[in-house]
Amino acid sequence: MGDTTRRRTVLAAGAATLAGTVLSGCGNDGGSEAAADNAPVAAPSAGGGSGGGAGGGQALAQTSEIPVGGGKVFKEQKVVVTQPMAGQFKAFSATCTHQGCSVATVKDGNIVCPCHQSLFKIADGTVAGGPATRPLAAAKISVEGDKISLA
Repeated sequence: MGDTTRRRTVLAAGAATLAGTVLSGCGNDGGSEAAADNAPVAAPSAGGGSGGGAGGGQALAQTSEIPVGGGKVFKEQKVVVTQPMAGQFKAFSATCTHQGCSVATVKDGNIVCPCHQSLFKIADGTVAGGPATRPLAAAKISVEGDKISLA
């Protein structure tokens, strides 16, 4: 009976550890699991700018579609493109760093996550309001003429 009880205890402890590890990936704000939420986005860069003839990526929008002081979320591509100042375009992951929800809107100079109302600055993706504590990952785009594309 002692071996059976010990075996059950070990199995229960292992299951609890596994469940805790899986669940911590959802709410962790500072580990490798949370960083993996941003994996679908193109490699980080300084974000935006103009030119860059080697782009050739997926077309996202016309520059006229991105308002100055605002931005647009591209849900399918999991990216948000902003224009903090006239002619300056930035791109970030559309995956919130708090719990992996998709950001939904750009309002009042901030990228807004609807799940827990985290806010990120359109100029650099840094946190403007929690609960998120880490910035959105930068994404590469190219701006050629009036076209914005993933780089």
